[in-house]
Amino acid sequence: MLQIEHLVKRHGARTVLDRVDLEARPGRVTAFLGPNGAGKSSTLRVLLGLDRPDGGRALVAGRPYRELADPARVIGAMLDGSGAHRSRRARHHLAWIARAGGIDPRRVDEVLEQVGLADAARTRVGRFSLGMGQRLGLAAALLGEPEALVLDEPVNGLDPEGIRWIRGLLRGHADDGGTVLLSSHLMSEVAGIADDLVVIAGGRVVASGPIADVTRGYENLEDAFFALTGGSEGMR
Repeated sequence: MLQIEHLVKRHGARTVLDRVDLEARPGRVTAFLGPNGAGKSSTLRVLLGLDRPDGGRALVAGRPYRELADPARVIGAMLDGSGAHRSRRARHHLAWIARAGGIDPRRVDEVLEQVGLADAARTRVGRFSLGMGQRLGLAAALLGEPEALVLDEPVNGLDPEGIRWIRGLLRGHADDGGTVLLSSHLMSEVAGIADDLVVIAGGRVVASGPIADVTRGYENLEDAFFALTGGSEGMR
């Protein structure tokens, strides 16, 4: 279970997150949807212990991320792509993460195969396409066989086949009892995969619940999104 309660985050005099509430449950894919600049990445950074909140709390399995004894086995995350240095080879990057997290090194080859990068294991990250970088970031998130996955804009740079693949992977994780929190500003990315939807605009949650409930009264998800957010795209 991922829980965010009354979360407040300020940057100077500007309130970036204004009493944000969010819940992602096991066995379900929760889509965190909003325009660029709405506060999605800021929310995830607090959830993952990268930023401190100015109010409220964010919990992973009932605890703040910083208090998890074995975080890699509880939650796997991908923010800003792979996070790998361009000079590192893909396999070395994952091996370093495995050592740091106390993860069986045999998992490195397993996740490279799982995300379709087995043939690129010895390639330097600087030679990767954007889509390959996204796959490497997902491989890192999967290393610890975590219960929960938190992914920020995971389909950026993926071709249609890659998008179908990642949808199947995330759906399978949830169907096996895992928790998936997927952030995006692309409605097409969440259509057909999400069970629950949280819509954020201007740092505030404007709608949340099962996707059928959030979109009730609208022609489709796109109409619901633009009505709820005012159709503003903004800047990240």
